[in-house]
Amino acid sequence: MDEEGVTRTVPDQHPVAPDRATVRLALIVGGLVLAVLLGFGLGRTGAGGGPVTAVGLETATDHTHPPGTGAHDHGAVADQATTDVGGLSVTSAGYTLTPLGSAFTPGRAGSLRFQIRDAQRRAVTRFAIVHDKPMHLIVVRRDLSGFQHLHPTMAPDGTWSVPLTLPQPGTWRAYADFTTVADDGTQTALTLGVDLVAPGRYEPRSLPAPAGTAAVDGFTVDHQGTPQVGVNVPLTFRITADGAAPTLERYLGAYGHLVALREGDLGYLHVHPEPALVDGAVRFWLTVPGPGRYRLYLDFQVAGVVRTAEFTVTVS
Repeated sequence: MDEEGVTRTVPDQHPVAPDRATVRLALIVGGLVLAVLLGFGLGRTGAGGGPVTAVGLETATDHTHPPGTGAHDHGAVADQATTDVGGLSVTSAGYTLTPLGSAFTPGRAGSLRFQIRDAQRRAVTRFAIVHDKPMHLIVVRRDLSGFQHLHPTMAPDGTWSVPLTLPQPGTWRAYADFTTVADDGTQTALTLGVDLVAPGRYEPRSLPAPAGTAAVDGFTVDHQGTPQVGVNVPLTFRITADGAAPTLERYLGAYGHLVALREGDLGYLHVHPEPALVDGAVRFWLTVPGPGRYRLYLDFQVAGVVRTAEFTVTVS
């Protein structure tokens, strides 16, 4: 009904069929949109966060520890706070260290084989290469003697293996220090620990008293700096031989590697140095999570030979 009160009948309206040109244009545009979407999806599927080798290792080219960062403070990398210790558990963040045999004969050459398994108990095969290696394995007896820093190799099925000799009877602790790479590229840095057994009479050694100097194979290593609970402090190591400074070489991409183990529970901290020498010395930044006695193990390389200097420090 219009404004004049007259009812008017509107004739039926039938839809007008589009012509062939319009249909053809719509099909072309739809095909282009579909192609773009498929290309984007394939690109996302193929993204892996870095170059991958035949056994699924990925290069973390920017994986460094700049001054002022603590052990495994990896920014967006998950599961490791600056002051946390690692290696206290065989399982963390859904990953499990699974040894394929853990008994050794003291003093006899053997082999350690293990896998890192995910929450579905599948062997993990994608690891980031951190400081030149995808896996760092630390082995030490529970009295903190017999330190070894090893680098296993991985088979395509995710089984790691490394020659290993436990020189003395006792219970030994093995730490697997690694960074996994998930399907979406997320990296998770972890340190998992497991006990190894060398049967026989175990005679634990007393931890050496704290000292500022250590000697190893004709080298003298001076240590300065005192770790503090919850505070990131510098630790400096100066290496000399016959009173002169030797030419330090990069080992695993750095001038030194430092592992700190806490007496008692054997909590683990792996710390990396500043990228350059500081007045000829190797400087680290370390935060410890609590008081106690710690054993420090410093790896350094001169003339192609890696040596380890050891220190005891007390944190009050």
